Amino acid sequence: MTHPLDYNPEAIRAEHVSVRSRVEAYLKQIEQHKSLNAFIHVFAGSALKQADTLDDKIRQGTQTGKLAGMVIAVKDNIAVKDATLTCGSKMLENYISPYAATVIERLLAEDAIIIGKTNLDEFAMGSSNENSYFGAVKNPHDTGRVPGGSSGGSAVAVAAGMCDAALGSDTGGSIRQPASFTGTIGLKPGYGRVSRYGLVAFASSLDQIGVFSRTPSVAAQTLAVIAGADKRDSTCADEDVPDYHARLNPSMKDITLGIPEEYFQDGLDGDIRNGVRSLIDKMREAGARVREIALPMTEYAIAIYYIIATAEASSNLARFDGVRYGFRAEDPGDLNEMYAQTRAVGFGEEVRRRIMLGTYVLSAGYYDAYYRKALQVRRKLKEDFDNAFEHCDLIVSPTTPTPAFALGEKADDPLAMYLQDIYTVSANLAGIPAISVPAGTSNGLPYGMQLQAAPFNEQKLLNAAQFIHSLNLT
Repeated sequence: MTHPLDYNPEAIRAEHVSVRSRVEAYLKQIEQHKSLNAFIHVFAGSALKQADTLDDKIRQGTQTGKLAGMVIAVKDNIAVKDATLTCGSKMLENYISPYAATVIERLLAEDAIIIGKTNLDEFAMGSSNENSYFGAVKNPHDTGRVPGGSSGGSAVAVAAGMCDAALGSDTGGSIRQPASFTGTIGLKPGYGRVSRYGLVAFASSLDQIGVFSRTPSVAAQTLAVIAGADKRDSTCADEDVPDYHARLNPSMKDITLGIPEEYFQDGLDGDIRNGVRSLIDKMREAGARVREIALPMTEYAIAIYYIIATAEASSNLARFDGVRYGFRAEDPGDLNEMYAQTRAVGFGEEVRRRIMLGTYVLSAGYYDAYYRKALQVRRKLKEDFDNAFEHCDLIVSPTTPTPAFALGEKADDPLAMYLQDIYTVSANLAGIPAISVPAGTSNGLPYGMQLQAAPFNEQKLLNAAQFIHSLNLT
């Protein structure tokens, strides 16, 4: 499905479309959809200034960047210099970043335009985008339903036509799950493909910056710019970055699809099960080979994830203590009371819950029983995927077990909320790339198909996404 403002760099460079007109159109869309609460801050003035500068360059025949005129929204846990960096939290409500993330520097260097910072679950902890200090984000397909989380604001910004693309972060499915709920493309690159410098850490061994878009083409163009080695991030791999866009190839010939039985069991919505199976058949008809595979460690994935992620969150969020920056409790009696009051008031309920869980599993009495054991089982899960990719190119499954659920439906049941990530957390634990592509609707609500590939095989994901996109399923 096309959108009136879909990015066309040739038209921009040929002056058929002005960059200013595109930015103005998107700003109008943001204002019209203000009730969705997708943005925390909109950079109207600076975005229009960037647009005018770029229009001048084009008129003068000056060479422009690879993403000239692409309008991008940024999840508000990614640093933009001299802009707020709230992480959706009272703790950082008024914090201004003194530097830019590597991904932002690379986007700006290629003439992309940053239009604003999007809403998110506080410190990227959540699966519904109801945990933000700035209020819940609403799904544009049904405003009584969640958009998914934690990158719900970025997903909604793309789905509701407020930008060409958006950056999000994915720790256990926080790009792919909201992409599924909002009918957008959500790409989580493999661990180490994109620099995390300037991304506020949640769980450092799991976090990855990725892209939302309406088309595989825009996702490919954006990834090609933000990916690549970064001396400021020692976990960022020094691997060649292909021209993903130039290499887009929707052919399914000579592609082997692995279908994990563990992802099609009880709890999966019937429409999603049938829709994904039907789409697999279409891929087979187009030349793909299909084989059943087993990922036996899947049943432990949620447990592994919520032990490791909360442990790392407990460590990473220790810095927010009211001493150096951010919120500080007023009139504490002493230093210890200041720490306690600052963190009790500055953090929301879900963040406090995860810090407490993480502190518990890292404590002397439980470290071996929980954290060390989780690391050992994580290795076993990674071996499952290594073995699977010896026999297939892509692992295909639903992205989520259900379409978007109602606002407030799971707010009082954290375990039910956590189980929404059942199909997505494994990719983060294994460090592999994954993408969610719109695959159909169930009761009028979109859902996605998830594709996973071996490390640094994002091109295969984008190629398959291009094939699925060509079917116009939504």
